[in-house]
Amino acid sequence: MEETKQTNQYLIPAAILIAGAFVAAALYFSGSAPAPVAVDAGNNQPAVAQQPEPTGSTDSVRPVTSEDHIKGNLDAPIKIVEYSDFECPFCKRFHDTMNEVMDKYGDSGEVAWVFRQFPLEQLHPVKAQAVAVASECAAEQGGNDTFWKFTDGYFDVTLTNNRTDIETVIPQLVKEAGLDQTAFQTCFESRKYDDHIAADIANAVETGGRGTPWSVMIGPDGTTYPINGAQPLAAVEQLISIAQKN
Repeated sequence: MEETKQTNQYLIPAAILIAGAFVAAALYFSGSAPAPVAVDAGNNQPAVAQQPEPTGSTDSVRPVTSEDHIKGNLDAPIKIVEYSDFECPFCKRFHDTMNEVMDKYGDSGEVAWVFRQFPLEQLHPVKAQAVAVASECAAEQGGNDTFWKFTDGYFDVTLTNNRTDIETVIPQLVKEAGLDQTAFQTCFESRKYDDHIAADIANAVETGGRGTPWSVMIGPDGTTYPINGAQPLAAVEQLISIAQKN
């Protein structure tokens, strides 16, 4: 009985929405931003909701620091900053693509992958925010490697579109990561990461994000490039090639 009570607590803080202005701004309709590479976008469009179209510039991307969740070398000349929703099916697909990118470009230090939060509460109520909080608490307790272990693990098992049984999945991932369950639960219920997640959402909007996944590639010379939706590996590689030449 106690275990059931504990797992049910994972839904409690997530039921309280983060700042309404940030969330409302983060949810946009499905107009596609101009992309620097030509791909078949039919099945790659980001998850979006009906809201007025924003304006924004990729140059507004928040500088990458050691405080970010980074897979790869912080000093990599090319950084791909992804704003993601844990319950978005397109994010699940793009997560696999980005792992392929890192398999090819990460070990050499050419590319770093930065993960930022962009839970779309209107599309994935409670759960997307809850998992975002859980991932931040995993990082707090276990560091960067634990964040990525949690994140990769969640995208491996999620059913997406708010169908994931997070009361089962989150405790299992916490256990697999070797985290202290009590300390994790305390962090999870504290709401201490609400402002951090809201700041990630605000920066996604500021850079022109209309939905998830939304990514900004930062080239060696500081030039920024939008990656809208779950673009395939070939498209990301073409953009990397363009950035390398500038």
